[in-house]
Amino acid sequence: MKTSTAGTLESGDIMITIGPGKGLEVNLQSSVEAQFGAQIRAVITETLEGLDIHDARVDAVDKGALDCTIRARVTAAAVRATGKDVWKD
Repeated sequence: MKTSTAGTLESGDIMITIGPGKGLEVNLQSSVEAQFGAQIRAVITETLEGLDIHDARVDAVDKGALDCTIRARVTAAAVRATGKDVWKD
């Protein structure tokens, strides 16, 4: 796994950086962390586990992204980091 990024720092988006790690480590920066931090972390973790990624360090900078956007950005960063295309059959 190499380090890879997906997303932007625009309002309504999230920037996800994924790199090598031991276990799943999620570092989150968000202005709504107190209200939604647990949900954001859960979406990131569930998405990575669904892609069979169990060892990664994730840095997330949230700007109010919806769950669907978080899943899309995590998936894109994971594909770039692993080289494994999850959209191919």
